[in-house]
Amino acid sequence: MRNRRLLLLMFLGLVVIGFRARLASVVEGKSLPRNPQNTSAAGMSDGKMAHMYMTSLRPPKPGDLQNAAAIVAAAKTAMAPYQDYRKALADGFVIFLPNIPQPQYHFTKGANGLEARRHFDPLKPTSLLYTKTADGGYKLVGVMYTDRVDATEEELNQRIPLSVARWHQHVNFCKAPVGKKLEYFGPHARFGLVGSINTREACEAEGGEFYPHVLGWMVHVYPYETDPKKIWSTEDDGHGHDNMDQSAMPGMKMD
Repeated sequence: MRNRRLLLLMFLGLVVIGFRARLASVVEGKSLPRNPQNTSAAGMSDGKMAHMYMTSLRPPKPGDLQNAAAIVAAAKTAMAPYQDYRKALADGFVIFLPNIPQPQYHFTKGANGLEARRHFDPLKPTSLLYTKTADGGYKLVGVMYTDRVDATEEELNQRIPLSVARWHQHVNFCKAPVGKKLEYFGPHARFGLVGSINTREACEAEGGEFYPHVLGWMVHVYPYETDPKKIWSTEDDGHGHDNMDQSAMPGMKMD
């Protein structure tokens, strides 16, 4: 029970702080120079910027806008049965941290996430994205699609054109050693996805356990928006932590 509470607290820290940065890439646990397009987000410190990698926007190619429009249409179709959040729950979607206040809630279906590792079906998003309403219910605002952590950018581009959407991964996770787990949180956090430690060398020097990646690829789509920038907004990634099954997050498992 204590470990479960610590895990929930850690995710709460991620939700509150959010991830709005264009961030550094990781290969074999060593940070690479940032992509210039990944450094333009305002309000993010270099420490936080070291924990996310986002794909760069590519030059548009013929057919990209049409393909993206087809994804938006499919997302609307996928969302149509779930305007009532209770239907989502009945169909196997599970709320991530339902008892913790969040600007945006992920209702995640594990079966869809597993299928997305092998095959992309825009009618089966891994998560439905809801905001809380004044009456205690939920309003459906978008979806989240996912892919496996080792998917190439070419594969992502085939799913949703990278000239339109920017996929992201959470990276550089240093699991705190026993006795230092409170250092996941606060303005001077040292461990986790908002901590100042972001290399294998620094992590191991502190007795931590380093994970280059803790989640697969993710992208949010907000198909009810009319402005294309808001449909594919990366700023909205900070509205709630991107949830996947905890088994996919070895760095976040507690002792």
